[in-house]
Amino acid sequence: MNVTVESSGSVVIAYLIGEIDHHTAAQVRESIDNAIMSKKPTHLIIDFRNVTFMDSSGIGLVMGRYRLLQSLSSTATLEIKNVTVQVKKIMELAGLGRIAIIKELRNEKD
Repeated sequence: MNVTVESSGSVVIAYLIGEIDHHTAAQVRESIDNAIMSKKPTHLIIDFRNVTFMDSSGIGLVMGRYRLLQSLSSTATLEIKNVTVQVKKIMELAGLGRIAIIKELRNEKD
């Protein structure tokens, strides 16, 4: 698992690449948390476009970043983007739809 974190103004974007499981989630958490703590964003986007596998660690990863974001600003928002239809269903069943905007992966032709 690899993560690239970019920031622009009050927005931090984390691009996840590879597999998210209990072995890789810690490194991803650390990278995103460092960006959140240094940039203090009002909006965090986690991009799942290049995630090839995710177990329940992915749910925990998102929930933990939301909690950290909220601890800095109760008005900060979280967006999860470019998830597959199946991953979106799992995230919504886990309740992530109540704390984040979840956007499905879009066909590049759209």
